[in-house]
Amino acid sequence: MEALAQFGYVLVLGMGCAGSALGIGAAGMAAAGAWAREAKAGKRLSFTYIILLGMPMSQTLYAMILMRRMLDVPQDIAVANAGLLFGIGFACGLGELLSAWMQGKIGASAVRCLSEGGQGFAFLIIAMGIAETVGILALAFLYIAVPS
Repeated sequence: MEALAQFGYVLVLGMGCAGSALGIGAAGMAAAGAWAREAKAGKRLSFTYIILLGMPMSQTLYAMILMRRMLDVPQDIAVANAGLLFGIGFACGLGELLSAWMQGKIGASAVRCLSEGGQGFAFLIIAMGIAETVGILALAFLYIAVPS
C-alpha cells in the first residue's frame, strides 16, 4: 500500500511536467515559425512570443507544490490513505497536464494572431490565464484533500 501512495507522489509531478512540455512545445513551434517569417521579412524578432511559450511551465510548479505537501504526510497515515493519495496525485496531475497543454495550444494560436496582425496581446494573455486557472484550482482543491 505504501508503494501506491508513493506512486501518487511522483505521478502528480510527472504529469505536470508532461503537460508543461506539451504546452511549451506547442507554443514554441508556433513561435519558431513566426520568427522564421519575421527573419525572412527582415523584421526584428518578437520577444513577446517567449512570454507566450513560457507560460505553461507554471503547472510544473503547481504539481511540485502538491507533491511536496504529499511527501509531508506521515508514513502511517500515507499507508492508511494510499488510495486517496494515489487518486489525488493522478487527479491533480491530469488537471495540470491538460491545463498546461491547452494553455500552450492557446499560446500557439496567440503567436499566430500576433504575428499576423500584432493586436490583442492583453486578450491573449487573459485567454491563457483562464487555462492557467484550471491548474491553480486543481492544486487548491486537491491540496486541501491531502490527509494530515
